[in-house]
Amino acid sequence: MFFGTQRLPSPIHDLAREISSIDSVHEVEFMMGSVTTQPLFSFGVIADVQYADIPDGRSFLGTPRYYRNSILVLQKAVQAWNQHGNLKFVINMGDIVDGFCPKDQSLSATKKLVHEFQKFQGPVYHMIGNHCLYNLPRRELLPLLNIPRRDGDDNAYYDFSPTPEYRVVVLDGYDISAVGWPEDHPKTLAALKILEERNPNSEKNSPEGLVDVERRFVKYNGGVGEKQLEWLDGVLRGAKELNQRVIVCGHVPMSPGVASKAALMWNFDEVMSVIHKYDVVKVCLSGHDHKGGYFVDSHGVHHRSLEAALECPPGTYSFGYVDVYENKLSLVGTDRMQSTDFEI
Repeated sequence: MFFGTQRLPSPIHDLAREISSIDSVHEVEFMMGSVTTQPLFSFGVIADVQYADIPDGRSFLGTPRYYRNSILVLQKAVQAWNQHGNLKFVINMGDIVDGFCPKDQSLSATKKLVHEFQKFQGPVYHMIGNHCLYNLPRRELLPLLNIPRRDGDDNAYYDFSPTPEYRVVVLDGYDISAVGWPEDHPKTLAALKILEERNPNSEKNSPEGLVDVERRFVKYNGGVGEKQLEWLDGVLRGAKELNQRVIVCGHVPMSPGVASKAALMWNFDEVMSVIHKYDVVKVCLSGHDHKGGYFVDSHGVHHRSLEAALECPPGTYSFGYVDVYENKLSLVGTDRMQSTDFEI
C-alpha cells in the first residue's frame, strides 16, 4: 500500500488549481458542482432615512423612530458601499428628511443628508417621498437631489441604463399629490378631488373606515399622472425593442401583496397594467411602508418594499446592495434589511 502524496486525476487537478488562483469569492462560487459567475452589475440601496435633529419618537402606530440615529445608518451604509468597491451606483428610495424636522432646518437638513450620500464613490440616484415634500417644495427639492426637471415642470420621474442589458425606471409617486405642488396647481387640485371622493374622513391622512385597498386613499400617498403613464409605456416599449430587462423603483409600493393597504400608490392598478403589458420588468423596489415586504405577482414580477433606516435602534442598520445576474437579482441586506433572491 502506498502512503505517499497522490497526484489528483488530471481534470480535477486542473480545476482545483484554477479555483485556488481566484482571489475573491465575488468572482466565482464553487458549490455542489455548479459555478456562479460575477454579477452583470451591482448597486446599493437604502430607504426612508428620515433624519431630523429631534428626540426619538414613535409613528402613529407606535413604532419607535430614531431620528438622530438615522444619519449614522446612512454613514455606515456609505462606508460599506465604498468598501465593496464594485457598486455601479446607489439608489435612495426616498424620504431623506422627516416631516417632523423643524421647518427652519428643512433646507440645511436636506443638504446635510445629500452631502453624506455624496461621499459614496459613484453616482447616487434619488427619488422624492412624502416626507421630502413636507419639508420643501418640488422647485427647491429637485435641484438638491439632482433630479432633472421634465416637460417644463417639476416632475421627478426619469430612467437610466447602467448596462446595455438593463434599464432602471424611477417613478414619481407624488406626481398627483396634495403636497409639494403649489396650492392652485392642477395636480394639487386633482389630488384633493380624489381624496374628497374616496376618503370621507375630515382628516385625510386617516384611513379609518376604509376597507382593504381603499385604505390607500390617504393624503400621505399619491399617484402617477396620465403623462407619466404614457412616458412609462414608451420607456418599457423601448426596452422591449432593445431586449432590455427593467427594474422599476418608486417610493410608494405598487402591489397590495408587498405592503400595508394604507401605504399603496393611489393608482397602482394603472401603473401595474402598463408594467404587465410588456414582459420586461423583473423587479419593483419601493420604500414608504418601513416594515419591509416581498411578493411575486400573478405576472411573475417581484415586489420588494425595503426596511426603513429610520426605525433602526442605535447600533443596528438597514441597507444593502443588489447583485444583478443573468438569471436572478439578489438583494444582500445588512442587519435589519432582509436578504432576498429574485429568480427571473
